[in-house]
Amino acid sequence: MTAMAAALRRLGTVDYVPTAAAMRTFSEARTADTPDEIWLCEHPPVYTQGLAGKAEHVLAAHGIPIVQTNRGGQVTYHGPGQVVAYPLIDLRRLDIYVKEYVYRIEQAVLRTLEYFGVTGHRVAGAPGIYVNLDDPFGHAALTGPRVDPFEGLGKIAALGVKVSRHCTYHGVALNVAMDLQPFAGINPCGHKGLRTVDLSTIGVQASIDEAAEVLGRQLGRGLSP
Repeated sequence: MTAMAAALRRLGTVDYVPTAAAMRTFSEARTADTPDEIWLCEHPPVYTQGLAGKAEHVLAAHGIPIVQTNRGGQVTYHGPGQVVAYPLIDLRRLDIYVKEYVYRIEQAVLRTLEYFGVTGHRVAGAPGIYVNLDDPFGHAALTGPRVDPFEGLGKIAALGVKVSRHCTYHGVALNVAMDLQPFAGINPCGHKGLRTVDLSTIGVQASIDEAAEVLGRQLGRGLSP
């Protein structure tokens, strides 16, 4: 089979539980010839807890459902105004391993932020992408050593993946223009006191459709053979 770019699928607003089940079904049923896909969607309010997730990182759910998942990582929040991307990728087709896959997802988020004039940053040992709250549009790299690796930073994109038989599901969530208050009910990704931001908070007015289109394009570019 000739390698093709991953097909982008826009799902709109969909409930988390059936979407996660559909990803798992797709991944378990696929063969070496199944084309890759990237699903883009929004979810109604929900907390999702990773395989290693600890209950103490949920501080106050305030009626928001908490769903156990089989992805990596700790607890995070999904809600309206956030683009969630689920790459369903056969890593053998790309001839890469999980570490490189995560790097490419983060790189797609960095390029998406760059499109909107924002400089994103990685933090060693803490997957996802962060912005410098004092200067989100500046190009200066983070300097070290840093006693608190999250000092002055806000998390704008969270990442949690699952790989089964070399095929990926779950993915990355980019905060665009959302109610950030539910993040105060958790230790985001297991980090106490970590601030969470979106594009709107740092002064970027972008529609969810535009952000989804840019992120989907960048993921497709980075995850295609």
